[in-house]
Amino acid sequence: MSLDRTDVEKIAHLARLNIAEQDIQEYTENLSDILNLVDQMQAINTDDVIPMAHPMDAIQRLRIDEVTEGNQRDLLQTVAPAVEAGLFQVPKVIE
Repeated sequence: MSLDRTDVEKIAHLARLNIAEQDIQEYTENLSDILNLVDQMQAINTDDVIPMAHPMDAIQRLRIDEVTEGNQRDLLQTVAPAVEAGLFQVPKVIE
């Protein structure tokens, strides 16, 4: 698929882009090249290709989930302006 000048001008208008007059030809060629590449990629038969989550088939190494710091709620709430039943109290902002 190739684009012409009017297609690029229409796309630029819809995208609210201001393209300089001398740059329109270059944009037309670049966008046409991109669309041609997409057409080539869509023509490839991928029926037997298994989808991958990562192109490198990498395995995520996970660390052990362990507690490294104890509960400090009481210490942290000592500087709070208002606390009730272990919860911070804040002003009501929604009616």
